[in-house]
Amino acid sequence: MDPALARSAHRTLEPYHGIVYFAAEPQEAYEALGLAGRSGYFASRSAAMGAVDAEVVVATFFNFHPELVRRAMAGVWDATTPQEVLDARHGGIDATLRRILGDAVASGEVAEALELARRAATDLPISGRPLFAAHAGLHWPDEPHLALWHALTLLREFRGDGHLVALLDAGIASGCEALVSHASVGDVPAGVLRSSRAWPEDEWAAAEDALRARGWIDDEGAATEAGRAAREAIERRTDELAMAAWSRLDEPEVQRLRELVRPLSRAIVASGELGRPPASSPRG
Repeated sequence: MDPALARSAHRTLEPYHGIVYFAAEPQEAYEALGLAGRSGYFASRSAAMGAVDAEVVVATFFNFHPELVRRAMAGVWDATTPQEVLDARHGGIDATLRRILGDAVASGEVAEALELARRAATDLPISGRPLFAAHAGLHWPDEPHLALWHALTLLREFRGDGHLVALLDAGIASGCEALVSHASVGDVPAGVLRSSRAWPEDEWAAAEDALRARGWIDDEGAATEAGRAAREAIERRTDELAMAAWSRLDEPEVQRLRELVRPLSRAIVASGELGRPPASSPRG
């Protein structure tokens, strides 16, 4: 299968998964457990691993400043339990999808998309993929629109774990360097990435100096030819590491999955809620 098709499929499917980080309903559900703001984000995404301490979350989430994670996770597992957080997450995304998609949640298209996505996401290798492995051990929801969300979550975390491997293999020494590299190609403004992940100006500048010394960025922080090549190599390696999932389907099936989910993702994007604070999903 063409890795470019797998990357396109990831982009098409991402809003259906990613809305959980931005919509009001999940945030309100976490707040009802005593978890406000970033605490809800980090706890809800890490709860599948159990009541782990902040250092495990720092390691698996990578591009957030460690002190941000430590502050957000402080006292979380004294206030609630991982299962309560997972229940809140599922209840929140259920309410969100029903509100945005309406009757489409019970459509034949959702059921067909689930069959394809579940086949891609089931029985994948877990070695070296801690966040994916944790989510793969969770119970599959019964309702098709939630089971589809779970399948796409598995695919997202499988790819995300592989992306961290690709970053480390490329010599990216920290989450801050990963963000500087990302910002340098112009997809997301550097200020947005720095502030949303809470990196101080001095640490951001040090990461810029490190990448500048490697010849990856210029004096203005823009990617050099070498930097763009390195970033594309990271994305290509990420695609390759994700192929274990997409190889479960043939190319027409991947295209069909994209066709089925595209109108759902478009409706989610059209809601205007993706990309709002308090959280954001990428890890590197």
